Amino acid sequence: MEVAWALGQAGAVWLAAVLGLIVVPSALGISLGISEAYMWVLVKTLEWATIRLQKSAKKPQPPRIPTANGIIERDETPMEKEIALLHGADFEFSHIFYFCRKGFEAIVEDEVTQRFSSEELLSWNLLTRTNVNFHYISLKLTVVWVIGVVVRYCFLLPLRFSLAAIGITSMIVGTTLVGQLPNCSVKNYLSEVVHLTCSRILVRALSGTIHYHNKENRPQKGGICVANHTSPIDAIILTNDGCYAMVGQVHGGLMGIIQRATVKACPHVWFERSEIKDRHLVTKRLREHVADKSKLPILIFPEGTCINNTSVMMFKKGSFEIGGTIYPVAIKYDPQFGDAFWNSSKYNIVSYLLRIMTSWAIVCNVWYLPPMVRKEDEDAVQFANRVRSAIAHQGGLTELPWDGGLKRAKVKDTFKEEQQKNYSKMLVRNGSVGSLSAETESD
Repeated sequence: MEVAWALGQAGAVWLAAVLGLIVVPSALGISLGISEAYMWVLVKTLEWATIRLQKSAKKPQPPRIPTANGIIERDETPMEKEIALLHGADFEFSHIFYFCRKGFEAIVEDEVTQRFSSEELLSWNLLTRTNVNFHYISLKLTVVWVIGVVVRYCFLLPLRFSLAAIGITSMIVGTTLVGQLPNCSVKNYLSEVVHLTCSRILVRALSGTIHYHNKENRPQKGGICVANHTSPIDAIILTNDGCYAMVGQVHGGLMGIIQRATVKACPHVWFERSEIKDRHLVTKRLREHVADKSKLPILIFPEGTCINNTSVMMFKKGSFEIGGTIYPVAIKYDPQFGDAFWNSSKYNIVSYLLRIMTSWAIVCNVWYLPPMVRKEDEDAVQFANRVRSAIAHQGGLTELPWDGGLKRAKVKDTFKEEQQKNYSKMLVRNGSVGSLSAETESD
């Protein structure tokens, strides 16, 4: 009985501390300075660790057997220039070596699949993701790493799990209660309050430090917000600063419960699996939502999959055929404090959330870009590419034309044929093929 009473008292104190020091201030949108102090200590610790690593690198190290690091030293000369530099006007068998080399490089490490692995770090951040150079540096660094493991798993993980449970429960209960009210301005106001409050709690559950830039460009009602996609928490990052109508497929389990509760209070757009394959039905429902200027802006991630925080891949044109004003948003995470990228091919959602909950923090920058509208002489694909370029430029991300669906699917034959045509055109322009054909005819 005494043990149970002691555990109950400890649980009550823990819950009171969480509610009083974190939940209530975050719900009110204020800060007591705890997260700022935590980030200051964290930054100083990582700076000290980086200095220790740099000092160790300057010391003479015992020889070790070199290991493959998976990095290819590539010649970045454009293909057109390579072909133009081929010696001799006539075709020679050695001319195919350029294509063979490029083919081998693409097989080993192409520019698409490497976007679906974690971003490389300049220095070890005292987490588990590291390389062979950081196995052991010094006793002090090892002690700090062990202390960090204890802090992350024995203090931060239970704290963040408690905050996440409070935030999700509050979201379900709050939206269910608000959903019982008749449609009116009061219901819309209360719905926004519930969504913002719960999102702030969930951001605290991630130890999130988010810097929002150019808030005067925040998405407005009746518009469409499009952003690059790195993680499922992108939606939480954005709803921490404003409310959006979500678009997505109906799920089961806990996610399904949240979807059914939130749609009662807010006009989210959820599709059944059979409906989402009907492109015309999806476009129709989204157009009806955008046409109502009293409804929240739609939040869409046009890439359709998570990319590793270094690049922006092809935007699906469907989001840009709806009409209305597009509000681009660029999201860039700082990998020094935690890897926000979700590699869904390697980790399930539970493993991913565990990695997030045991990282140091989630730190990111969010830029609201000026609104954009489709020009008269611009089709949906050109408009999508223009928006993507703006997001990539603002976020310092690499712009790639490839479809993110290649993460799970094979390259379409049309893509292969297009590249083959490009190779043929360049060879003909260089004169090699033409010279070969002329010699053949003369013989």
